[in-house]
Amino acid sequence: MHFAQYYLDCLSQASYLIGDETTGRAVLVDPRRDIDDYLHDAEAAGLRIELVIETHIHADFLSGHLELARATDAAIAFGEAAQTGFPIRRLKDGERISLGADDAEGVTLTALATPGHTLESICLVIREHPDDEVPFGVLTGDTLFVGDVGRPDLLSAAGHSPHDMAARLYRSLHTKLLALPDATRVFPAHGAGSACGRSLSTETSSTIGDQRRLNYALQPMPEADFVRLVTAGQPATPGYFAHDAALNRDGHPLLDPRPPAALTLDEALAARDRQGAVLLDCRPSAAYTRAHLAGSLHTSLDTRFAEYAGSVVAPGTPVVLIADPGTEQEARLRLARIGYDRVLGHLSDPAAVLERTPALTRRSRRVRHDELALEQPQPQPADAAATAGAPAPGAPATEAPAPNAPATGIQLIDVRNPSEYEAGALPGARNIPLAGLSQHLTELDPARPVVLYCRSGGRSVIAAALLEARGFGDVCDVVGGYEAVVAAVG
Repeated sequence: MHFAQYYLDCLSQASYLIGDETTGRAVLVDPRRDIDDYLHDAEAAGLRIELVIETHIHADFLSGHLELARATDAAIAFGEAAQTGFPIRRLKDGERISLGADDAEGVTLTALATPGHTLESICLVIREHPDDEVPFGVLTGDTLFVGDVGRPDLLSAAGHSPHDMAARLYRSLHTKLLALPDATRVFPAHGAGSACGRSLSTETSSTIGDQRRLNYALQPMPEADFVRLVTAGQPATPGYFAHDAALNRDGHPLLDPRPPAALTLDEALAARDRQGAVLLDCRPSAAYTRAHLAGSLHTSLDTRFAEYAGSVVAPGTPVVLIADPGTEQEARLRLARIGYDRVLGHLSDPAAVLERTPALTRRSRRVRHDELALEQPQPQPADAAATAGAPAPGAPATEAPAPNAPATGIQLIDVRNPSEYEAGALPGARNIPLAGLSQHLTELDPARPVVLYCRSGGRSVIAAALLEARGFGDVCDVVGGYEAVVAAVG
């Protein structure tokens, strides 16, 4: 058997190539849009990709099933409950997919219907030989992660309550996955950092036995307790999730591999003014905070670039990239992985442009933890957050004054996820996760200053850029974030 996991750190996403080396027949599971690695590896191993299987309709990235079908003539398969805008093979619960010369020999996959994360979710049990008592492993999609289970709330907008989906998930886990032998390896679709769960491990594989012992959601408990547990404290959902789920369900244009066009400053500004393009600065945060074009948004390529971009840029918005030379194609590809294909080009030599156009350049306003006149950080109930507000549009940024929230009426905004906030927050802070900040800007007061913070200072820079671009002039963020404050006050 040929088995390969492809793990994409920037999206915490895993895909899998499984093949029978005797027959050369192979399947690919949960692929991303840029498919060259799969095709190269399959050719090198003497494999033909005959089937592309999606464990569910993904929301966090744009899948490559259409690209692979075009490149290989492979069929596309989903769970039986899937409704799509293109022809698919529907895999029934218990259906076997044989990659051998016949059903009695060779690598075999068995589909298990495991609704809960989504209605059409499936898992795939892999056996090197059809009669193996202990499977080689199980591809668990977003049903079971290492250390966590799939979130049950993504279909709430479609009328399926998180509690109903959580109950389905409980039954899928206990009647299907936990019925497998303990030695069965677990290969999930995501790892730590993914918004598809709450506390995913950095490990990208495990076993059923280890998860039975160590996974908090798989400990013995009544169904009602499980439902309460997994419906609480989920991370905020990035704004692009619904967009990607629709494209993965209905179909989307194939990936365009061409590099983005180089643009002059005048061309970039014209794209902004005439086409509504966003100027997206994807240089390292240190470079962005030192100098950036007024009104530009920011998310660095050395972070979860695509996910954060999808949190501050609306789907379908044209984008002009501001990237260090040589990184613009990587930025375009990573945006394409979440279905953001409208990249109009990139600004040529941004450092030189910023140096020669000081009137268009801004410096981010940042404060150190020792400039915060705040009390000891403390646990903060989610419903006890202070009211938010915001500052006034203004001129080029300078060094921020040392804020004191109670004395100056500063709006202190914590842009971490709810579970982070509930574990401890700065006094008087209101929790608005970065993923939902765009939708809550009208709740902030433009006449008052805003101080933003996150765990370590990365997300708060992104949030500050968003507020600045939306006309908030008195905005700053905390260098080093909550961790720096806690370390300073002990």
